Amino acid sequence: MTQLSVKFLGSGDAFGSGGRLQTCIYVKSAAAKFLIDCGASALISMKQYGVSLLDVETILITHLHGDHFAGIPFLILDSQLISRRTDPLIIAGPPGLEERIRNAMEVMFPGSSKVKQKFEIVYRELPEGTPVTIGELGVTGMQVVHGSGAPSYALRVVCAGKTIAYTGDTEWTDRLIEVARGVDLFIAESYYYEKKMKNHLNYRTLLERRQELQCKQIILTHMSDDMLGRLDSLEIDYAQDGTEIIL
Repeated sequence: MTQLSVKFLGSGDAFGSGGRLQTCIYVKSAAAKFLIDCGASALISMKQYGVSLLDVETILITHLHGDHFAGIPFLILDSQLISRRTDPLIIAGPPGLEERIRNAMEVMFPGSSKVKQKFEIVYRELPEGTPVTIGELGVTGMQVVHGSGAPSYALRVVCAGKTIAYTGDTEWTDRLIEVARGVDLFIAESYYYEKKMKNHLNYRTLLERRQELQCKQIILTHMSDDMLGRLDSLEIDYAQDGTEIIL
């Protein structure tokens, strides 16, 4: 069975807690190369860790907050002007994805959304709860609880005989049990240690409900200073910028 590499190019929250870069996870196998989320600092993290834009075929987005998708305008411009991309780029995520990306491009680089690229950009809106095929990937978006002006998803992705899942940003919902069930790697947002708040998970809840998740491996990410100050006490593995997991 082909190995799958999961590399955290960015493991931080929206506020750069601990000096960490924003959410961007690079997954690579012989079958496919793709990003899960693409925060505003994604291009910096890709160059820092030696990931070429030409080695990204697909970008999967969990939800439409800047620390999860706002790196895309920079990737599109670099692909056009610097990397000289010619292969298509697929960008898939929740409903409203294309409009939000185009609006972000106009805010940051007026006129850029109207420029025709030398490569095709294919936008795919993921239907809620229905598996779809994107190239060599099987992708399922499941709606979770996080206000972002559009549906927010957790993602299950099947690639090279392995399944990985990511909660995106969400408070606890029993939907996560379905998201995590049977996966080889479950990537879980863990914003606070024990404080319960709207829209986000905390470590204590994940620890208490760990057995319900029925996954082979869990790794925590998207942590605030509250979590980063307690890393020595954690009983669940956590990611740092540059962490790589081989499945």
